[in-house]
Amino acid sequence: MARPAIVVALPPEEQVPVVAELREAGFDAIPIRGPEHLEGVLAGRRDVAVAILDGESDFDTSLEYYALLRDGGLQIPALMVLSPRALDRLSVGPSRAMVEDEFFTRPYSAESLRWRVEAMCIRSITIDDGSGPIIQTQTEMGDWQKRATIVAVFNPKGGVGKTTVATSVASALQINYGQRVLLVDADTVTGHVTTSLGLEQVRTVADSWREEAEGSPYETLTELAAPHPSGMSIVALTSSPMNTEILEAERVGDAITAARRGFDFVVVDLHPSYSALNLAVFERADRILVPVTPDVPALRAAVQLRDVGVELGFAERLALVVNRANSGVSVADMEKTVGMPALALIRSGGLLFVRAANEGRTVLEMYPKERISEDFNALAEILVGTPPAMTSIAPSLKAGFRLFSRAKESARA
Repeated sequence: MARPAIVVALPPEEQVPVVAELREAGFDAIPIRGPEHLEGVLAGRRDVAVAILDGESDFDTSLEYYALLRDGGLQIPALMVLSPRALDRLSVGPSRAMVEDEFFTRPYSAESLRWRVEAMCIRSITIDDGSGPIIQTQTEMGDWQKRATIVAVFNPKGGVGKTTVATSVASALQINYGQRVLLVDADTVTGHVTTSLGLEQVRTVADSWREEAEGSPYETLTELAAPHPSGMSIVALTSSPMNTEILEAERVGDAITAARRGFDFVVVDLHPSYSALNLAVFERADRILVPVTPDVPALRAAVQLRDVGVELGFAERLALVVNRANSGVSVADMEKTVGMPALALIRSGGLLFVRAANEGRTVLEMYPKERISEDFNALAEILVGTPPAMTSIAPSLKAGFRLFSRAKESARA
């Protein structure tokens, strides 16, 4: 069970960091634009646990918010944020209607506010049996502390097997390692994860956010995700490269972060570009897999990515996935050339991927005993944290010729 929703009605300069902090902690934080927006959220959601309100800058609007929190039998507690002077002006002793509400004084950090919200949510799931308050269930607390690993799959050059790696390793994690996986197609230009997996007419994030702007309830990635027969959940940002302006980069990043609480792994397939959206995902990813094929353009693109990673501070999270590794090229030389470790070697799959896509399945489902399935299982094993065995890869693949046949040239010399 995911953490509850928290509505945040604060001035913009406070709302942005507070929402980001809450989403990082796994809450479904919903920034509120006005009383009508809050009314719409409350009409469509039954999981709002706390409302964070500004008790000072626009007190009249906050009173409207507060009335909505008590309308129609609702009893949603409010956390009122205000200055110490404003707090002193309030009447001593809260009214009976406000016994579950709390006050929080400025200045504050987003983290400290988040901990107050944590405490309020914990109190909401406690009972008092006469010996003191106890938590009603341990399930919710366990899920609250869950934090999925975000794995981005990216190379600035297309045609290196990026989507193949993303779908296959996600499938291996789900099927063979018992991990709950959300696969996100974040390629807003040429993304085809849903179609290759046989999922047609899927509602996308862009669809949902456009409907939300017109008054429909907010939906999380978990709620939007479509189930796949493999057990994975699949969500696409868009089905068309047109009219994607609604996919604001930071909001997409925050939505992916918020999805961490419902899954063990979130695998994100990205478009080959340095877009703001991709940079937002890089910032949040725990691992960035870089598929490369043994050719100069793919390796040069990986070198460029390494340099960008150094500049932006995510280089240590980059790792090569050598695709079509049985081509006779030295993996050690590829690592040296690019300046990244090779996390896995993937053999050529030939027509296996075509046949699987025609059935709307993954290679892991249809051909579990093929060597390429073993390769992806080895990669999944590394990602879940077990020692990298790499036993499925034949020694001859590692030994191959040196990069671009330099070893042969040396021998002839």
